Amino acid sequence: MTLEIVHYNDPVLRRKGEKITAFDGELAAFAAQMVNALHEAHGIGLAAQQVGRAAQVCIIDLRETQADFDWKLDGAHPPLELFMPMVMVNPRVTVAKHAPLAVAEEGCLSFPAIHADVERPTVVTAKFQDADGLPHVLECDGLFARCVQHEVDHLNGILYIDRMAGAVRASIEEEVKALAKATKAARSAAAS
Repeated sequence: MTLEIVHYNDPVLRRKGEKITAFDGELAAFAAQMVNALHEAHGIGLAAQQVGRAAQVCIIDLRETQADFDWKLDGAHPPLELFMPMVMVNPRVTVAKHAPLAVAEEGCLSFPAIHADVERPTVVTAKFQDADGLPHVLECDGLFARCVQHEVDHLNGILYIDRMAGAVRASIEEEVKALAKATKAARSAAAS
């Protein structure tokens, strides 16, 4: 079964995800479906809310990016190919002390073709579990840190448009309103 990515104005995008307590075949199957949906959409990150489920699960896959970033996973520096796509369950993110802020363009699979600048800390630590329930600690910077923050925001009902400066948000407001209207119309058509 292919998961459909929901678009802005779908209420599930504003729901905080429920903590995952069962690390079973159902979770593994859901994570695998999320990975497929992410790859079909040519994205680098996907949260459960974006496929219609308010749960604390997200996927990150940066193997195809050209960005410069660094990471440590459980104190080591394994090649990305060994742990991506990465399933993050129940993640908790902390910003590194004195981490500089950086502005960079972000997009979102729930906001097709809408890109704008977002300011975020450049270095974070994430504590999370994998699909088997094993605990991990990830330290990362650059695009990796940005992607982790973006996806964990989704898990808490926060969208990248909420993080934009006022002038930046105003510059895409018409596109956002049009998307919200289209999403509402599609939901109404599906319900009837």
